[in-house]
Amino acid sequence: GSGRTSSVVGWEAVREPRASSTPSTNHKGVCLVADHNFDLVILGAGSGGYAAALRASQLGMSVGLIEKDKVGGTCLHVGCIPTKALLHAAEVADSARHSEMFGVKASLEGIDLPAVNAYRDGIVTSKHKGLQGLIKARGITTIEGEGKLISPTTVQVGEDTVTGKNVVLATGSYPRTLPGLDIGGRVITSEQALQLDYVPKSVIVLGGGVIGVEFASVWRSFGTEVTIVEGLPHLVPAEDESVSKQFERAYRKRGINFSLGVRFQSVTQNDSGVVVTLEDGQTFEAELLLVAVGRGPRTEGMGFEEVGVEMDRGWVLTDERLRTNVPGVFAVGDIVPGVQLAHRGFQHGIFVAEELAGLNPQVINDEYIPKVTYSEPEVASVGLSEAKAVERFGEDGIAVYDYNLAGNGKSHILETAGSIKVIRQVDGPILGVHMIGARVGELIGEAQVAVNWDAYPEDVAPLLHAHPTQNEALGEAFLAIAGKPLHAL
Repeated sequence: GSGRTSSVVGWEAVREPRASSTPSTNHKGVCLVADHNFDLVILGAGSGGYAAALRASQLGMSVGLIEKDKVGGTCLHVGCIPTKALLHAAEVADSARHSEMFGVKASLEGIDLPAVNAYRDGIVTSKHKGLQGLIKARGITTIEGEGKLISPTTVQVGEDTVTGKNVVLATGSYPRTLPGLDIGGRVITSEQALQLDYVPKSVIVLGGGVIGVEFASVWRSFGTEVTIVEGLPHLVPAEDESVSKQFERAYRKRGINFSLGVRFQSVTQNDSGVVVTLEDGQTFEAELLLVAVGRGPRTEGMGFEEVGVEMDRGWVLTDERLRTNVPGVFAVGDIVPGVQLAHRGFQHGIFVAEELAGLNPQVINDEYIPKVTYSEPEVASVGLSEAKAVERFGEDGIAVYDYNLAGNGKSHILETAGSIKVIRQVDGPILGVHMIGARVGELIGEAQVAVNWDAYPEDVAPLLHAHPTQNEALGEAFLAIAGKPLHAL
């Protein structure tokens, strides 16, 4: 195999970890006392940090978890969870809008955004309380405040010093902008977009990646006129090109406008809106400009460079085992160059805890981490794109099968269009799976198992899929690329 397969690691019984000092805590379990020592100190309690803390405590280590804001980080509070709540509200709006095609007489009276926000905030609050309870139950000491690395084993938090045998840097990311493009007024980031208490009449979205197309999807479902500006040749440019093209057709059909292949030049704003100018002189006008050009590493002023941690334009450089060049200091999540995904952060955090416990966990390459874009339609993928597979194995070294969802009964019931594309090495394993269509994100589990375990299509084709499900479409694609299609020619 390729070394990507993962052995099952036993999850040891939980032992109550203890810090070498016994700091008092307030009613929230937040540490109040200066000068304490732990087996592991973690700077940042987002996806990577809290996963490292939970797994390390499970493996018997004492853990100090430092967080200046709220445990859960970007993903829980201003990222994955709140945006997916908005996307579900958008799906409900579309269901009402198109109900007659299913024989149901319903009408969409409008969007009460404060009520949508209350629904979203209720979910975030519930998940936040659950996470706080889990951290407390595991005996993890949470230290509230802004941390700064002052030695390879020490983090300064206000007047306190927190010492660990090992340190994990997990400080996360922030919404990026472009040089000369100032955030403020009608120029907003995703974090400000989540705070809006009204549905804008029109928005320009700068950036056609995951964040940009998800917000575009929400706003369009809520009735907003949306224009996406993407300097690269395609929307969702990190996906397989065939998926990007289908995605563009779907967005065109939804009435979402987009400009591709021409870069942003400038924006002006006044009391009523913004005017965006591109490098070719084209202009677009709207009420708001959402800047969604990616996320940068949140590392400035945190002492990493002063302690000697090797950096590159704010990113923390590590080896494949997430070790920095400073012994005992690890980095996880969005500050490590690569795909910025909450579940990559989880995996990093678990990996470091198991590495420190001597369990020698398997490295999972970024290419083999599943990705989902939760727009309408959804996009989900894992493994190599067709272009990458050709680059690696040559055109004659791969085989590709693209199964159209038109042949899938459940997809027809849901009135969704799209496809599932499977790429294999000739006489070899499945290299990549790329999907587009409503709800295909829920199919990524089986796809990532097939790719990460180097499964041959012939091995997985006999596996049964419940009927009628969209999951059958993945089964049909595996059957076809194994040379024995059932419902496809």
